Amino acid sequence: MKIAFVASEATPYAKTGGLADVVGALPSALIKLGQDIDVFLPRYRGIKGTLEGTINVQMSDLYSVNIYREGNFYFIDYPEFFDREGLYGTEKGDFKDNCERFTLFCRAVANYIQQQPYDIAHCHDWQTALIPLYLRNQRKVGSVFTIHNLGYQGRFPASKYPLLEIDKKYFTPEGIEYYGDINFLKAGILYSDTVTTVSENYAKEIQTPELGFGLDGVLRTRKANLKGIINGIDYDRWNPENDELIYYPYTDHTGKQKNKHALINECCLKSNRPLIGIVSRVAEQKGFDIIVKVFDAMITMGFNIIILGFGDEAYHAKLLALENIYPQRVSINIKFDNRLAHRIYAGSDFFLMPSKYEPCGLGQLISLRYGTVPIVRQTGGLADSITNFDAESAQGNGFVFKEYSGEQLVTALSNAVHVYKNKEIFSTLSEKCMSYDYSWDESAKKYVQLYKDILKNIIDK
Repeated sequence: MKIAFVASEATPYAKTGGLADVVGALPSALIKLGQDIDVFLPRYRGIKGTLEGTINVQMSDLYSVNIYREGNFYFIDYPEFFDREGLYGTEKGDFKDNCERFTLFCRAVANYIQQQPYDIAHCHDWQTALIPLYLRNQRKVGSVFTIHNLGYQGRFPASKYPLLEIDKKYFTPEGIEYYGDINFLKAGILYSDTVTTVSENYAKEIQTPELGFGLDGVLRTRKANLKGIINGIDYDRWNPENDELIYYPYTDHTGKQKNKHALINECCLKSNRPLIGIVSRVAEQKGFDIIVKVFDAMITMGFNIIILGFGDEAYHAKLLALENIYPQRVSINIKFDNRLAHRIYAGSDFFLMPSKYEPCGLGQLISLRYGTVPIVRQTGGLADSITNFDAESAQGNGFVFKEYSGEQLVTALSNAVHVYKNKEIFSTLSEKCMSYDYSWDESAKKYVQLYKDILKNIIDK
């Protein structure tokens, strides 16, 4: 099958979060299964490529858009919209013309797809969500729309509706209208052949008022065509046996301890205590409100803590203040540092993800690969991939708490410390974590079957 993968970011070209990792890795796994995959991105600043052609886009006015190519990656080039410092905005907020930018992107890709022999358009998140609508009444191309985070919907004023160049009949509560606004994400949900999310549990959660972000009713109408397929990770990139970014390659807990000692030294942590690592966007969604709340308790329990990431400046200030209070126990790194990220995964004893909600999560999957025991809240993909460890039966692969509260987090941390003190059991648990397979192989097979089912339905019609 010939598949058009469409997203607003993908490694190695553009990244702000986990979406880029998924779109950068899943196509390779699908190609290994014999699929023909092209990936479409905006041509952001710094992306090169060779000019492939030009396509016209009608969007209130007529736009002439270039298409560049590098390998199987295609880049929609319109410098006025995409040759900028950020992908979606700056520190001051989102770009005010994001509706125009990503309408143009969707229109251009949809036009190109219709001129080529593609079987499926696989679109990711709100920035691509108009494409299933644009393809709906055109050439018979199947569509999959994947929701990576329902919290981001692409909501814009109704005054911008003429830009979309679609019939007014779609601007209704049954269509893409949402409390008087345009909702891009709603278009992807309603008009794709199949909607997927990035874990089975998240597919259930988003159909509830608690985690549906106002679209739970819409998602329930697509229940028969809503599926959860958990993300994988790229094991060529995340592999402690040959990772050039860590201190020492390793295959067991003994080798891991060498990395821990090197990491402690690099981060100037003096005492050899159980070490918690966090590599994350610093935001309330990721649980930083309860992390800060129980921080003193974590130190009292005996933990050293290393945090890498950036996000909410209010939490930056709180974390840096805690580092000043506990300078030999805490290392706060407000930045993006790929090398340090790998070293934290390799050198930490525990990896903490107490997320308020987590569609899939990649951090816990990476930590398993490196034998770093996850401590997580039971939500989304965290619930699908991590189960609570029981020392007597040796079942489970981490420490899990359910209620989103500091008290429940402290209980999970206490259980983790208790197991850590038994070196033999903890070593066995660490090596058990390393044995799990969360590569893309199995998830890619599920997507291939999904594509086949969609094409069969199109033919049967």
